[in-house]
Amino acid sequence: MLLEEKVAVVYGAGGSIGGAAARAFAREGARVFLAGRTAASLEAVAGDIRGAGGTAETAVVDALDEAAVDDFVDGVAARAGRIDVSFNAIGIGDVQQPLMEISVADFLQPITNAMRSQFLTTRAAARHMTARGSGVILAFGGGGTQTLPGLGGFKVALDALEGLRRQWAIEMGPHGIRVVTLKSGGVAESIPDGFPGKEAITDSLVKETQLGRVATLADVGDVAAFVASDRARTLTATDVNISCGAIVD
Repeated sequence: MLLEEKVAVVYGAGGSIGGAAARAFAREGARVFLAGRTAASLEAVAGDIRGAGGTAETAVVDALDEAAVDDFVDGVAARAGRIDVSFNAIGIGDVQQPLMEISVADFLQPITNAMRSQFLTTRAAARHMTARGSGVILAFGGGGTQTLPGLGGFKVALDALEGLRRQWAIEMGPHGIRVVTLKSGGVAESIPDGFPGKEAITDSLVKETQLGRVATLADVGDVAAFVASDRARTLTATDVNISCGAIVD
């Protein structure tokens, strides 16, 4: 198994992306700690993992709260003895409107949320990883050169995430810590059933790809598990493009 005897922390684990990664980490042998804001959704993912023979623990954590993140990570390290992987897949609360119409608060919200959460969760994990001289920091939602009108601060937040990834990677590399973002161009399965316009959105996502399909949740989990594993030990200071060609590097 790719992650046997590893300890992984997943933020936003009750969501579709975080849950997919958590299930894949556990399937590959990791002991998984699930963090998020809603206990019921976390327990649902944990139940799936335990039902498949994996190990999972849950904690209600606001990934924007500095003290809460630090306490959670310190607690995980104390119980498990180490932290090998930290994956942040929280929703950033984006409001998508044209820039001429959006308020300052709504424009800044996803940028502030992404930067604050990713900084806090990475710093908390890195404090423990540096002592061991190894670790992997993963984030979901890296940017590309393309954009669309009407996204408000969402695309700006993704680009900022890439800048933060570069900064962490250059500072953490000497300590043996890898820092990688995953970018997908959109995962249709993550759109809730009954969401207005889901079919049209899915069609538009597929149309932008070069392979005629978009990444599935299983794809996200599989790639995240590989990148988190020692088989990807040469990958850092980069993004991993799973957009099926929708984002052209």
